[in-house]
Amino acid sequence: MNRPLWLITVISLIVISAAWALPPTSQSLNYHEFADQRSFMGIPNFNDVVSNLAFLFSGGAGLVLLLRIYQRPSQKTFQQREECIPYGLLFLGVVATTFGSSYYHWIPDNDRLMWDRLPIAICIVALLSATFMDRISVKIGLWLLPPLVLLAIVSVLYWYWTELQGVGNLNLYIVTQFYSILLMLWISFRFPSRYTHGGFIYAVIALYGLAKVAETLDEEIFTWTHHWISGHTLKHLIAAYAVYRIVRMLSERSIETKKLN
Repeated sequence: MNRPLWLITVISLIVISAAWALPPTSQSLNYHEFADQRSFMGIPNFNDVVSNLAFLFSGGAGLVLLLRIYQRPSQKTFQQREECIPYGLLFLGVVATTFGSSYYHWIPDNDRLMWDRLPIAICIVALLSATFMDRISVKIGLWLLPPLVLLAIVSVLYWYWTELQGVGNLNLYIVTQFYSILLMLWISFRFPSRYTHGGFIYAVIALYGLAKVAETLDEEIFTWTHHWISGHTLKHLIAAYAVYRIVRMLSERSIETKKLN
């Protein structure tokens, strides 16, 4: 197992170094111009704001589930209780996304976008830590969690700082988000889960990809649905459903006995 871990370490260092060294990737000038800008009940950009309540539901459901699991002496969701830590951080981040994203979509600009991106970045690295725990080592996953969270925070703050300097650079944020997802996929292919329902990660990543497609086709989807729903609103709902799939997985999984010694 040491060789794959060293390979992950070396590739990760190369990717992060490249993010610093490559020319900056600027944010589109029209990024904040979303397709659905309708107001309702005094709430601007109503659908993009209110659709964030889906994150409150899925993240809150996850936190309630973890509390019940932690209080249950005979729980079979985790071999070690420490394994709930990255999932707890994930669900806390999802709940925080409700408020950060709503705050941003109320009056979209870079200052508010920072509070949207911070919890999202933390959620992704928390799931990466959980993947290490489930498939490689609880100790390694726990050890990685603090530096991964620090990297997520720095990636957003660095982007925001470069925007203030007039040369916005998304490189580190892009790496933190998309490389983490690729790493989760590779680990999931390479190492079997110690638990049942291990294939959930593929559905979650697929849903995340679908959410990004919906975000990219924001205006097109708004047009195709005759102004019923925009791609960005749909992105919120798909992403929240992806989180709910994690909640369902945790509620149903148990230790894979055939893989125990």
